Amino acid sequence: MSRKSLSVALLQEHDRGSVAANLDAIEVGLREAAANGAELVLLQELHNGAYFCQHESVDEFDRAESIPGPSSEHLGRLAKALKLVVVASLFERRAAGLYHNTAVVFERDGTIAGKYRKMHIPDDPGFLEKFYFTPGDLGFEPIQTSVGKLGVLVCWDQWYPEAARLMALAGAELLLYPTAIGWDPNDTQDEKDRQRMAWVLSQRGHAVANGLPVLSCNRIGFEPSPTGGPGIQFWGTSFVAGPQGEFLAEADTESQTLLCVEIDMARSENVRRIWPFLRDRRIDAYTDLLKRYRD
Repeated sequence: MSRKSLSVALLQEHDRGSVAANLDAIEVGLREAAANGAELVLLQELHNGAYFCQHESVDEFDRAESIPGPSSEHLGRLAKALKLVVVASLFERRAAGLYHNTAVVFERDGTIAGKYRKMHIPDDPGFLEKFYFTPGDLGFEPIQTSVGKLGVLVCWDQWYPEAARLMALAGAELLLYPTAIGWDPNDTQDEKDRQRMAWVLSQRGHAVANGLPVLSCNRIGFEPSPTGGPGIQFWGTSFVAGPQGEFLAEADTESQTLLCVEIDMARSENVRRIWPFLRDRRIDAYTDLLKRYRD
């Protein structure tokens, strides 16, 4: 990449109760980001509403929409008006009975530069995503934009070094993770701290292992369970890390935040020269990675 620096922004938000209210808040954030000189803005996972995957209900499929569709058209108009590259996150209705958790990248002329459909789908207490989302079928392919080649992944993907590596091997210049992750309020504070730090460390590790900046945007706020469960306290902590895993910017656990930072894009090249992990990979010895487990 020829550019030396890139101004990015992450919009850490809470659910405001409706699609219209959430999109209004996003518009405010995008306008502020543009006014601050941002060229690329990352939004949180499933930003149009509450994190509905705390329960299984066929009625929740009514939230899904086609891409292109109303939300993507609205966000595309904003991207064009503000001359921003925007990474959004939508519940995609591909066909009746076929739905995806999909990141959409808008070019600064408002067109859709590309999509990424979430590949790793969790099924854990409070995160019952396998009921709603079909695993992605677009592969780990970076999306070319006017600000660079973006390796866009989504939430649960961020725990998998394979996903980050494949994006890097395909030429990604940044790794981006729209996210919705939080605590079970019944957990002890020690357990909460361990979980949040593991989440941060795993992504900083991807930055180090691949010599690339990482952008991770999470939501905040408590969202009750529709079935009377404990609910989820989303832990925010949106951050940008450099290619050695160093923090460039970090939000707190509870504040609505527009996180803005300038990334030195030349550092990836310099870091990869002193830490040539791609050069020293033993690709002749990794065939067992294609196995589920070595019995």
